[in-house]
Amino acid sequence: MKKTIYFKFLLAYVIFGFFAFLIVAFYVPRLTEEHLTREKASAMYNEAVQIANNYASGLYNNEVDLETVTKQLDILSVYLKANIRIINPSGRLILDTSEEGIMDHEVIISNFDPTFTAGSYYNIGTFFGQFDQEVLSVIAPITADYKVQGYVVIHMLMDDIKASSDSLMNISYITLVVLILLSLIILIFFSELVYKPLKKITYAAEQYAEGNMHYEFQVYSEDEIGYLAACLSFMASEIAKAEDNQKKFVANVSHDFRSPLTSIRGYLEAMLDGTIPPELHEKYLQIVLNETERLTKLTNSLLTLNNLNTKGMLLEKSEFDINQIIRSTAASFEGTCHRKNIAIELILTGETLFVNADMGKIQQVLYNLLDNAIKFSHQNSVIKIETSEKKNKIFVSVKDSGIGIPKDDLKNIWDRFYKSDLSRGKDKKGTGLGLSIAKEIIASHGEHINVVSTEGVGTEFIFSLPNSKKNEEEDD
Repeated sequence: MKKTIYFKFLLAYVIFGFFAFLIVAFYVPRLTEEHLTREKASAMYNEAVQIANNYASGLYNNEVDLETVTKQLDILSVYLKANIRIINPSGRLILDTSEEGIMDHEVIISNFDPTFTAGSYYNIGTFFGQFDQEVLSVIAPITADYKVQGYVVIHMLMDDIKASSDSLMNISYITLVVLILLSLIILIFFSELVYKPLKKITYAAEQYAEGNMHYEFQVYSEDEIGYLAACLSFMASEIAKAEDNQKKFVANVSHDFRSPLTSIRGYLEAMLDGTIPPELHEKYLQIVLNETERLTKLTNSLLTLNNLNTKGMLLEKSEFDINQIIRSTAASFEGTCHRKNIAIELILTGETLFVNADMGKIQQVLYNLLDNAIKFSHQNSVIKIETSEKKNKIFVSVKDSGIGIPKDDLKNIWDRFYKSDLSRGKDKKGTGLGLSIAKEIIASHGEHINVVSTEGVGTEFIFSLPNSKKNEEEDD
């Protein structure tokens, strides 16, 4: 049997109620009875002392007669709900309020011992066999002429004390029941605020463990449990997103590798079986070579992107002239631009403009952006590369007047292997990794890259780089 936290809490609640009942039923009654006994004994003893000093002493000094004392003690006996006696040191009973009127016969208490309380001020027993049930007894000496003339003894039935204790215990039982019922509120609160949310979280965790990362749940709570649920849900969504990206990654890699491999195999088989005559072999071998270059480029891009995503990647930062890097990168595309009749216009701030970054990686960013701009530019168009300095930052802009990027595709262009419908028709050899690599490189520098594009008008990429102190030194 699976023991849930709710079962454990309920078990603890039952154990608490059981032990609470045991304590109230067995331990508290004894304490209550002992407390009432001491309280009654103390009050009775004080009364006995008062009687011995004010009433009984006058009897032995012949100041009052026995009848008067008897009437007074009868009234006091009714008030105290107790039996009052006056006993001689020899054990002869002088007065007993349980008798009606003055006693008309002699009663001797055998073995009477005034020290029967054994150092205490009360005793519980049958008082030398005088009662057939237990009584609470107190004794006070009556002194006259500096001599003990007798004793005032007050008795109260223990059954009366037990009855008072039971009445108090009834109140305790009612209070216990009320407290247990009220404590159910804690159980209800625990169930609603702790157990049910935890059950949702546990079930969600089981779903995630089974691979269902798209399972959604909500816990409406602003405490630690709500925070735990939110973290778990966020974690699952991120894992699901990563899994989706992984599936997309594998699908895109498979697609981009399959196409050139299919072409290579088809052309080679055609040359081997004679479908392609020998005089055309050179032409199709050149196509096969281009396809292998495409595979090499794709592989290198994947390796580059993987290295950029590695945590703790070290950047070989240095201070270099970004204007010079732009000039050399633009020069490397001279042949491509000449074939498409595209001009590259450089609008650079100053003769030199130093930045603090990894020169090789920034050169790769410029290469990828410029390569994209050339691919998607029209014949006889101009590509502008501009640098500017603002608030200790250097901004580099690569702007073309090509086909542009559809508005719906702008948010996806940084994803790996992503190609818009327009770019798929325009760029047959692209890997879809250039912009992803550029973004990763700029992000690793702690900087940002943004894009502004209008379909049919053109696209502009702008990224920032840390300024170098050399620029300030040159200004000085």
